[in-house]
Amino acid sequence: MVRRPLRLTRRSLADYLLGAGLAALAGTVLYPILRYLIPPPVKEIAAGSIVAAKVGELKPNSAKIFLFGGKPAILVHTPQGMYKAFSAVCTHLACTVQYRPDLGHIWSACHDGHFDLNGQVLSGPPPRPLPAYGVAVKGEDIVVTRPT
Repeated sequence: MVRRPLRLTRRSLADYLLGAGLAALAGTVLYPILRYLIPPPVKEIAAGSIVAAKVGELKPNSAKIFLFGGKPAILVHTPQGMYKAFSAVCTHLACTVQYRPDLGHIWSACHDGHFDLNGQVLSGPPPRPLPAYGVAVKGEDIVVTRPT
């Protein structure tokens, strides 16, 4: 049996390059889609409480976003001087909410959702109130606790 050397023609080279280009394009498109559909696992903090701020860090009628268990939470220092904490994930489309000192309540910029300082929906499309957390002042620390 006589072995002939493998001969690469222009057509077979063009077919090979076209196939490699299409495979690269498919990988470039599919990788971000798969990363979006299958997000990486988030490490959950096992602790039921966290120091969110120090006393004096927040002026009355202001707020601070902090991470609690890998998700954003909001600590509000109300105009009356009380501290309140909620999940900062909007119950409508999971946007991060913010405190609006001019309105005196929590606002979601996604679709103009408004929450009062008890987490209840005032207006907009959010279907549920914001989950509330417990807040305690211990010495110089403001400690936020997950509800049991």
